[in-house]
Amino acid sequence: MTVSDVINAHFDTLTRAEKQLATSLLDNYPVSGLGSITTVAENARVSTPTVARMVQKLGYRGFPDFQSHLHHELEATLSNPIAKHDRWAANAPGTHILNRFADAIMGNLRQTLSQLDLADFDGATALIANRKRNIYIVGGRITKALADYLFTHLQVVRPNVTQLSPIPSAWPQYVLNMKPGDVVVIFDIRRYEHEMETFARIARERGVEIVLFTDQWASPIAKLAAHVFRIHIEAPSAWDSSVVTLFVVEALIEAAQSANWSETKERMRTLEELVAASRLFRKPG
Repeated sequence: MTVSDVINAHFDTLTRAEKQLATSLLDNYPVSGLGSITTVAENARVSTPTVARMVQKLGYRGFPDFQSHLHHELEATLSNPIAKHDRWAANAPGTHILNRFADAIMGNLRQTLSQLDLADFDGATALIANRKRNIYIVGGRITKALADYLFTHLQVVRPNVTQLSPIPSAWPQYVLNMKPGDVVVIFDIRRYEHEMETFARIARERGVEIVLFTDQWASPIAKLAAHVFRIHIEAPSAWDSSVVTLFVVEALIEAAQSANWSETKERMRTLEELVAASRLFRKPG
């Protein structure tokens, strides 16, 4: 669990002053917890002993231990591919890469599912399946492949689905057409992109609902999103794994498809007729 997970899990057990401190820490997480204990207390308008008591209540040995966990998270989110590879290589077990990858992916899947809120999943499905809402999809430098996959399927499931250009300078013209209640699905994995956060903030200010796919540390966009999928992505590689993210994306596609199956079935039937007329695929035999 991340420090923010621990804070949220204990929030209801905290005193009024401790809740005030917890809220301050989460508002600009994780930066808000990286100052001295005095600075953290002053920013939250609580006493220094309150900070010391709360971090121990959360299960840390003291404020230095609490900050050590924050620094470790921050280092993980900022790791470049070379540093990430070296960290894995230094601790790699003496098994075949296929086995190491399988172990990592299964661990990611278990951890993601154990923390995935079913109400959040159902809420995101309801937004995406609602045909009165226009759907916009955007991914980053690496995650644009996931955005493209989701777009390819959703445009069959329902009308009014748009994939944003991968060029951020073109995004304002998409925002121009967004209406309150529309939905933008954003993929933002660690080494979070500044342009994506700016785009999300502007879209939210226009009343657009945000569904976010991110990692276990959570993109800053999480504070703006109606629904957040925090997916574990670590793998024995210089690159993060997209396997579990794709798993959740495919489950979301199926849920949206089933929500309005009669309409979706008609769209699919019409599409199949168009494909047959275009002779896109060879006939069997």
